[in-house]
Amino acid sequence: MVDYRHSGHAVWDIKYHIVWITKYRYKILRGDVAERARDLIRQICQAREVTIIRGAVSPDHIHVLVSVPPQLAASKLVQYIKGRSSRRLQEEFPELRKRYWGQHLWARGYFCASVGTVDEKTIMEYIENQRWDDDQEGFKITVPREP
Repeated sequence: MVDYRHSGHAVWDIKYHIVWITKYRYKILRGDVAERARDLIRQICQAREVTIIRGAVSPDHIHVLVSVPPQLAASKLVQYIKGRSSRRLQEEFPELRKRYWGQHLWARGYFCASVGTVDEKTIMEYIENQRWDDDQEGFKITVPREP
């Protein structure tokens, strides 16, 4: 069954599978950097009322399956996530500033597909198979469901 989201004047189910990579495909998303990147992405999404359904941080790229409110374009969401996470990660980890002297942590582009042509279960399984570590939590957030 589809879990529709509600606002004062709208009901929706808009989901995107988004993937972006580190610049030059450097494998920098490990340990504390990976954990902090995950936390920053959670905070940015929460501030924009975006629900992370599933996600995975790999050493050189990030996958997320998100449910987005209708007033937020996928391109704007990616802009917020990549811009703010890049700035904060480079502030908090000086070694990243040395490697990315141009202040660009993420590569220019991104991949985005709406969920529909491929069902959500297939994408969730794909993201789960992208894991590179034993971290079973990933982006999972437990949200109490209404009865």
